[in-house]
Amino acid sequence: MSTSLIVLLVLVVLTVLMTVKVVPQQTAYILERLGKFDAVLQPGINFIIPFFDRIAYKYTLKETAIDIPEQICITRDNVQVRMDGVIFIQVIDPKKAAYGIADHSFAVIQLAQTTMRSEIGKLDLDKTFEERMTINRAVVESIDEAAIGWGVKVLRYEIKNITPPQSVLNAMEKQMQAERERRAVILQSDGEKQAAVNVAEGQKQKAVLESEGLRLRQINEAEGEAAALRSVAEATAESIRLVANAINTPGGLEAVQLKVADNYVEQFGKLAKAGNTLILPANLGDISSLIATALTVVKSSEPKK
Repeated sequence: MSTSLIVLLVLVVLTVLMTVKVVPQQTAYILERLGKFDAVLQPGINFIIPFFDRIAYKYTLKETAIDIPEQICITRDNVQVRMDGVIFIQVIDPKKAAYGIADHSFAVIQLAQTTMRSEIGKLDLDKTFEERMTINRAVVESIDEAAIGWGVKVLRYEIKNITPPQSVLNAMEKQMQAERERRAVILQSDGEKQAAVNVAEGQKQKAVLESEGLRLRQINEAEGEAAALRSVAEATAESIRLVANAINTPGGLEAVQLKVADNYVEQFGKLAKAGNTLILPANLGDISSLIATALTVVKSSEPKK
């Protein structure tokens, strides 16, 4: 009796476990009743009929990343490149994902590969590196259009690697090296040109500054000489006015006579010391007549009253 009770309890527990289904968050269970679709169990506690109902499919509703295996693609200029990628999908309709296609992940991978080969065939090798965004967008649009009946939404596709053949890589390396050398030569020539321009500009400015300085110096020297001449002329004029005023004073004429005689004698004395030959005027002995002649010149220069 105790054994039968234990068996009965075990059957009851198993029946309860089979009746109650707990569905995790962001997960969908496909329920079939007698082999036919019945419902999509939502997250939380769900009750089913044992032996009549069964969980046929389980799908996660989270975004899923699927690796696209590496494959060989041929570009428009007949170059073979190896490419792989990753695609992000999300199940939005569990019923279509269960009954619309046998394996939506496999289908997405195959369609991504064929679309990628088709898009690469439209581009030259150089463009494949530049048109990554275009290829990614084309793959997403193509798969998204086909996956409408699969209950799957393609969120995005990214190319991971594009690997050309080694010979092409070597050629590209040489091309890039030649381009770098060309840019270096251009930069060097531009630098030398700019340096030459700077040197010429500096020499030009130097010549202009030197000529400007020379002109200013000449102007200053001329102004200085003119000022000196004016000063000498003014001093000479002033001395002449003073002498003239002195002559007109009482005793001035006698002082002039004495000064003329004194200078006369002094100058002839210097001539005698300077050399052995001396030319004397005929009337040297008559000094008074010479003084009188000089005074006649002085008197004739006096202003008339």
